[in-house]
Amino acid sequence: MIYEKNIFQKNHKNIDLRFGLAYPNIYKTAMSSLGYNILYNLINERQDTWCERIIYPNTKSIESNTPMKHFDIISFSLQFEEDYFNVLEMIKQSEIPLKRKDRSENDPLIIAGGPCATANPMPLSDYIDVFIIGEGEVTINKFLDKYLENKNLDNFLDIPGVYIPKFNNNTKIALIDDMKNAYHITHPIITKTDEEAYKTVFSDSIMLNVSRGCTRGCRFCMSSYLYRPLRETKIEELVNIAIKTRENTNLNKITLIGAAVGDYYDLEGLTKALESEDFQIATPSLRIDSLSRKTLETLKKSGLKSITIAPESISKLRERINKNISDEKIFSVIKNAVELDFNIKLYFLIGIPYESKEDIEELANYIEKIANMHKNRKYMKFSINPIIPKPQTPLQWEFYNFKDIKSKTRYLKKKLRKYNVKFESPKKGLIQYILSCGNREVGALIEKSLTEEVTLKEWQSYLPNYNINDELPWSKIDIGIKSNFLKTENRRLKTKKQTPWCGDSPCYNCGPCNQKKFLN
Repeated sequence: MIYEKNIFQKNHKNIDLRFGLAYPNIYKTAMSSLGYNILYNLINERQDTWCERIIYPNTKSIESNTPMKHFDIISFSLQFEEDYFNVLEMIKQSEIPLKRKDRSENDPLIIAGGPCATANPMPLSDYIDVFIIGEGEVTINKFLDKYLENKNLDNFLDIPGVYIPKFNNNTKIALIDDMKNAYHITHPIITKTDEEAYKTVFSDSIMLNVSRGCTRGCRFCMSSYLYRPLRETKIEELVNIAIKTRENTNLNKITLIGAAVGDYYDLEGLTKALESEDFQIATPSLRIDSLSRKTLETLKKSGLKSITIAPESISKLRERINKNISDEKIFSVIKNAVELDFNIKLYFLIGIPYESKEDIEELANYIEKIANMHKNRKYMKFSINPIIPKPQTPLQWEFYNFKDIKSKTRYLKKKLRKYNVKFESPKKGLIQYILSCGNREVGALIEKSLTEEVTLKEWQSYLPNYNINDELPWSKIDIGIKSNFLKTENRRLKTKKQTPWCGDSPCYNCGPCNQKKFLN
């Protein structure tokens, strides 16, 4: 049994446009996505449009049980590359022609947005009519206005942040310039259920959007490049949003959401301001260098039971990926977290460029040392994942070495078998890399997987292998970062030269701040 509060119900006879907001993953994941929730509320504020949710594996809307094929527009949120399979499955199951070239004006217009669409839309470009590049709030209302005027695809070409595969047009990312103009939810959907599959990650808390973007420049991280620069919501506004949302929901717990929550200009001041209004505070993850003893004590006092941190690797490999946090700081944070009785989850990466067998042996000893800092191992969990080269990052020219990662995973599993360690599959990492950095041809492999099993050999035949001066499949998408800046960062993988955070350093002239003036 599932109960939802604050959903939108409208009479379809009184509206001009029916919009299906599709999420190609399960309900629990969909309703934990702040971006998905923002679009639902934002679009439904229009009197002429009814936005309904369609969540995998269903192909009918939650609000009215309407089949996908009866909507005017279907919009997919692409947060994870592995969801591409579900996108095609949903289209096929709904009896909409799978390929865009086979669809007519009687079929829904199929659009997609989200970080994966923004970074590299090419793998799904034979199946999606329009991609929204950047943050949906900037584009979606302009797009819907144009649709109601004229549904022809060329009518959308003058909207910033719109990429149309049919025209293969040059597209510049569209971003909110000031968090005052961002959409903050004050009437979120509240889900009540006893079924574990429907319990959202933040079901008992208010998702508070403290910031957008991150400029730390971790060389493997898409979030560090896609949505630059860092934009922050002022403390007073966040407190007002939280109070208003509590009045509408009776929720008293806050989850701080942002790609760089730990870099917020006054995190301590924000937590104190929220505490003074009797809110409990949680955060999905924080950078290690932002976790002082005082911050941990504040979070513990507010009711937080678990923390997630990402040391990533041993010191010299952290330097390669521009995450220069000292071992001393990492062990200090873990020591404080253990003393404060937190459950601790730690993320590590393998397959970092120039990583040797000796580095992996050192990593095993490093993790073992951390694990032994807690008397009870069940409170200390580890996740070890292969690093995935991502588009629009300095690693976009790097290669995913499947055999090497498989060998390293096998070694670490044996070495760390007595600890609570979860390993990501090297094969899954290989597929994610191909979906991330692949070209238009990869779509055929995704489509084939709908009806038959795709072998490892077939996947490997699609492995990208780019040289640093190659034209990349996503070259039509301009996220604002200068190519020479990414190339310099790629060279620094080898030299281990650091690019300090621009929040504490002079401007590196990487691009986004030069195109438009962004304000906090």
